[in-house]
Amino acid sequence: MSTTTTIVTRGDRTARRSSRRVEPIYYLFLLPTLLLFTLAITLPGVIGIFFSFTDSIGIGDWSFNGVTNYIAIFSDPAVLQSYLFTFGFSIATVIVVNVVAFLLAVGLTSRIRFKTGLRTIFVIPMVISGIIIAYVFNFLFSNSLPAAGAATGIPWLETSLLANPDLAWIAIVIVTAWQAVPGTLLIYIAGLLSVPGEVYEAASIDGANKSQQLLRITVPLVAGYVVINIILGFKGFLNAYDIIIGLTNGGPGTSTRSVAMTIIAGFNGGDYAYQMANATIFFIVAILISLLQLSMTRGRNAL
Repeated sequence: MSTTTTIVTRGDRTARRSSRRVEPIYYLFLLPTLLLFTLAITLPGVIGIFFSFTDSIGIGDWSFNGVTNYIAIFSDPAVLQSYLFTFGFSIATVIVVNVVAFLLAVGLTSRIRFKTGLRTIFVIPMVISGIIIAYVFNFLFSNSLPAAGAATGIPWLETSLLANPDLAWIAIVIVTAWQAVPGTLLIYIAGLLSVPGEVYEAASIDGANKSQQLLRITVPLVAGYVVINIILGFKGFLNAYDIIIGLTNGGPGTSTRSVAMTIIAGFNGGDYAYQMANATIFFIVAILISLLQLSMTRGRNAL
């Protein structure tokens, strides 16, 4: 990219005009990415929104039915339940992930031995496939823990959490958090390492103990990282799919069926246009959350 500067003199005033000219080579490099993005994401999205106003089942003839699909969604208890579960699960998981990750980050940035090796161990879950993690924990919840409960005589441990419609979501939160903590942990470690050591030295001289330094210095200075982790985590958990498939497959019944599972199940069950309307609503929700993220992080220089 080249910059051209022009100086214009008017009497005793000198004005400096700067114009930027983009080299054609930049457009040449941008074109393949733009084309792939359009064909793989934008175009299918537009087509999907178009069919959400029809009665299409995915193949064959179809006709327009206006906003009938959208009206039906807001009165569909199965869809509403999936939204309720997805948002409740996302909020609970965001809280668990950020609390655990922040405490681990504080420990892994303190003066302890083998902290580099411990950081490596703690980030291992983020490189393992979610579906593999889900199947492993499915075996633990369904077989190992009930067997341990029977052997130790602990009644509440003898029954699998995955078989309880009121408690299955707890197992999903635990497994999702186990995989999500490492990514959040890395961001918190970066935030904690950016805090100048002189701040803590001054606080120690003033008589502040470790707890006071954590609450009154560390937390305020990494608040930007907290906001980013909360928003990014919440957006990611809204799309929960693979871990739920591997753990409960939406059960027992439909008690743990997420919005993503509801949409995909509808595609496979002949409700293409109906679930495209559901997907469009979910897309709008994601856009609103993105705008919330921008408004909350605007002006912060955390990253």
